[in-house]
Amino acid sequence: MTEPVVLVLNSGSSSIKFQIVEPIAGHAVGSGLVERIGESSGHVVYDHPGGVIERNLVIADHTAALRAVEEVVAAAGRSLDEWGVVAVGHRVVHGGSVFSEPTVVDDEVVEELTRLSPLAPLHNPSNVIGIEVARRLLPDVPHVVVFDTAFFHTMPEAAATYAIDAEVARANEVRRYGFHGTSHEYVSERAAAFLGRKLGEIDQIVLHLGNGASASAIQGGRAIDTSMGMTPLEGLVMGTRSGDLDPGVILHLHRNAGMEGAELDDLLNRRSGLKGLCGENDFRSLLEMVAEGDPAAKLAYDVYVHRLRRYIGAYLVELGGVDVITFTGGVGENNPDVRRDALAGLGRLGIVVDHDRNESAEQRERRISADESAVKVLVIPTNEELAIARKTIALV
Repeated sequence: MTEPVVLVLNSGSSSIKFQIVEPIAGHAVGSGLVERIGESSGHVVYDHPGGVIERNLVIADHTAALRAVEEVVAAAGRSLDEWGVVAVGHRVVHGGSVFSEPTVVDDEVVEELTRLSPLAPLHNPSNVIGIEVARRLLPDVPHVVVFDTAFFHTMPEAAATYAIDAEVARANEVRRYGFHGTSHEYVSERAAAFLGRKLGEIDQIVLHLGNGASASAIQGGRAIDTSMGMTPLEGLVMGTRSGDLDPGVILHLHRNAGMEGAELDDLLNRRSGLKGLCGENDFRSLLEMVAEGDPAAKLAYDVYVHRLRRYIGAYLVELGGVDVITFTGGVGENNPDVRRDALAGLGRLGIVVDHDRNESAEQRERRISADESAVKVLVIPTNEELAIARKTIALV
């Protein structure tokens, strides 16, 4: 029997990430990126078993971008048709209160996603454009949307509700939604499998740490809290995002510095976080600066870890104790310093990191806690594309 193949698309305003995934076997047979859409010079790269194909060309719009995807895949020796793509899975950032499960796309779904765009103005409009273009170019297969917010629909109302005027909140759909849900769900399932435990029997903290970062508390496979809120801006310190901030700071900057919406948006989403504190958001460069004695970099690192520990502590209380803490994402998977410092001094809580295991550069699922640690500490590489492909194939 031929393995079904799913094309996974993640459409941004000026880029499209794509993977051709065999969801049952659990791996990608090819992956790539189209970037600088709409600019004077675009770039396409496709990594496949036979090597890497790159193209530099003008990519006028998302239609041209998806045609470029078709071209580079075919140039590698096998077109999308020849791969036997049975469905297209689309990552969509925000599903609002409407979408809590993967959904087959039709015109009504596209209309609702467009209506939800104000909740994620930096992401959803681009996601919708990618879906519309893909449906036109690949009309003979079903298209499925998988939402970053879906996993956190199980949060109790107390965790999802902001303490503002209830009528204002309802009228404007203001609540905590959470993001990175596909990653948190996938990693929590892999952690249970790694430990040989049933998902419903264990309580977990998952730390997705990359340029964007989020934490979640998962009780018996069900998310009960997460650090991101109505937008991906809330929570942990990130590469360029501030994370948690006193709302009064925004009012103060509006009144005292004359900052309006667009400037505040740019400040908090693109000029804050690690970059705002020390001018660098790449963690490898940040640690080099720390090693060289840069005081701003050291402060940025300390603020990052402080916020991370605060969320770990909060979730330990919410869960009433935890069985496993898992690190994932680019920083979580590759940075032993963050893992060490985030969990330092927690031996009294049954959390002990083994130095040698933590320092290992292995790129696989592994345990980094000491043998005597009551709480297991794991590193699990995330794979959101595989998770999207599997949700897509399960639905269609």
